[in-house]
Amino acid sequence: MQNLIKKLTGKNQSDYEPVARQLINIPDINLFEELVKQDDFLFDFVKQNVANRLQNACNKSNYRNLLSLMKVYSPFYEDFIVSTLAKFADEDLTDEILEIFENGTVAEKTYCAKYFSRIKDPLALELLREGAFGENESLAANCAMTLGAFEDKESYTKALENLNSEDDFEQFNAISFLISYGDKSALDAIIDAMEKSSMAENIAGEIPYLVDMVTLLNNKRGLVVLNNIINGLGEILPLSGVFDYNLYEVFEKLESPIVLLNAREKFNLLTENDEYLFDEDKNTKNEVYEIKNLLNSIPVDEKAVDTELREESPFVYTALELTGNANAVEELLSSKNQTLVLKSAEVLKKLGAWNETTRAKSLSNVTDVNIKLIIEAI
Repeated sequence: MQNLIKKLTGKNQSDYEPVARQLINIPDINLFEELVKQDDFLFDFVKQNVANRLQNACNKSNYRNLLSLMKVYSPFYEDFIVSTLAKFADEDLTDEILEIFENGTVAEKTYCAKYFSRIKDPLALELLREGAFGENESLAANCAMTLGAFEDKESYTKALENLNSEDDFEQFNAISFLISYGDKSALDAIIDAMEKSSMAENIAGEIPYLVDMVTLLNNKRGLVVLNNIINGLGEILPLSGVFDYNLYEVFEKLESPIVLLNAREKFNLLTENDEYLFDEDKNTKNEVYEIKNLLNSIPVDEKAVDTELREESPFVYTALELTGNANAVEELLSSKNQTLVLKSAEVLKKLGAWNETTRAKSLSNVTDVNIKLIIEAI
């Protein structure tokens, strides 16, 4: 089996063409399953080559064999399978795929959902709506993307309503739906949800897949999205995201002192030891170091941090992490935001400015029992 995989992924045409025909003509589901197991170990260009070879082996006599391969899901071979089926589609094939969509495995349903983005049969709508908010990410994403192609307002409205859910899982599912649905008019509603959420970094990491980061920065609220992405990198968000978010280009153009300083702190931290970069590939490591060097070469007015030490600033928590101005921090102890009072108290402790006066001032503005106990213990 491994010898066949080696031939299929290799450079020799006389080796890979017979294996590609074998896989499609039988169809050899075991070989395809073994190929999919290699997804994490093959370069993207190799997987694309394989997809092209398999697609070239398909014709009007054997294309239905792809229905058997649909039992094994891979995002890397999805397009070739779906586009080939769509190329030869007729009413009988669409009826069969509709049947599979209703009664098949999750893997099969995931391919089916993508198929109906190309063959827009309205009979698939209810199944698409059902799958769009399910637990399987690939199936949900394909259903949402296809519903976007249908411009289905029912599911879109449901997702917008779920943005206000108190259930983090349900809210994040709604955001994932809206990203895959692809309607950019949902951007403001998604950012609204992000600003109120305890999963702000997770949500921020999804937003650039709807509107790219460079474009997003034309919107003032895009800075808040970027700042949350910076906060999440390496812990909540994968470091490979530096490519998806075009961070080098973003930082080259960025003028916000507070966000630049936060980015500088984060990328210096990421490169201090091997903890964050140990499992990353060479390209990601190199990009992280390139971004670090860029950020350290950009002159930034560090005094600008203190201008964000205001309760109404969306960057106030970032400013608290970066400031050395104890007097400005002390002013925040009068805030109506009790979480902000607690954070300010902790920063004052770090700055060596925590005393009985600041303790009393902070406690006088706190009614939450748990926050009060934490402050008393500082």
